[in-house]
Amino acid sequence: MKTDYQNTGVFDFTNKGYLTGLKKFRKNYIVPIEKEKNQETLSNFKKITKPFILRRLKSDKNIIKDLPDKIVNDVYCNLSKEQVALYKETLDSSIREVEENEGMKRKGLVLKLINSLKQICNHPSQFTKNKHLSIEESGKMEVLMNILENILESGEKVLIFTQYVQMGEIIQKFAEEKFSQEVLFLHGSQSRKKRDDMIDRFQRNPQNKIFIISLKAGGTGLNLTAAQNVIHYDLWWNPAVENQATDRAYRIGQKENVMVYRFITKGTFEEKINDMIQNKEELAKLTVGSGETFITEMDTKDLKDMLKLRK
Repeated sequence: MKTDYQNTGVFDFTNKGYLTGLKKFRKNYIVPIEKEKNQETLSNFKKITKPFILRRLKSDKNIIKDLPDKIVNDVYCNLSKEQVALYKETLDSSIREVEENEGMKRKGLVLKLINSLKQICNHPSQFTKNKHLSIEESGKMEVLMNILENILESGEKVLIFTQYVQMGEIIQKFAEEKFSQEVLFLHGSQSRKKRDDMIDRFQRNPQNKIFIISLKAGGTGLNLTAAQNVIHYDLWWNPAVENQATDRAYRIGQKENVMVYRFITKGTFEEKINDMIQNKEELAKLTVGSGETFITEMDTKDLKDMLKLRK
């Protein structure tokens, strides 16, 4: 809880007792806003914190009148038969090990399981390390290729964000083979010179239309307004991190509307977590999320319900 509501910790440090202690804060604000959707409480919370918060929101046209629209689309992708089988097998074998452990070891096993399921949802070969791979093995990859085809036919450019370098390499391979063009890929192990060169080519060269970026390498500091499209291939489940990535294209200097595509595998834990985040949107806007680490605090029953496949 300390991580999820660290903004209240800042208030408590600078203005001791202003928002009361965590127990009262939970009772007075967290429960009414998150669970009861109490708009009066939310309005009151914004009112008492407003004097201490300076925010420039891109949605506020009084602040930024010349910025175009940002249209966010949740794109639901089906798992392939291979993904379904691998997902179930991995979940069943790993959950038993989670049940047999506790404390930090249990948390580590839960995070390892989440990472494995994420990779399976992305593309089976990311998890199995199989060198012989095809687009059809992954529902997400099939959807990605279809969206990229439409973007390229429209003569537009696109940023693709992924958390994994290996996944970026897989996307790069498929995209270059399918569309017969160079696909740029920025990740953390590259030199500053190579990074700057790729950014310049994407911004200036009409031929470079697809730019894959690992989330950690491209979260901040990049100006990529040549892109009219942003694709989040795998979600970080932290609204602040996701928005920072989107803001590489949706920023001052952007002249076109920006289409944002958030990929979610249907019936999996990705859909379940996304629903949870949307339901907590009010407080998510006021705090910095902790990614998927909150899942490690769940008991085994809730964890199973979170991760199981749904029809």
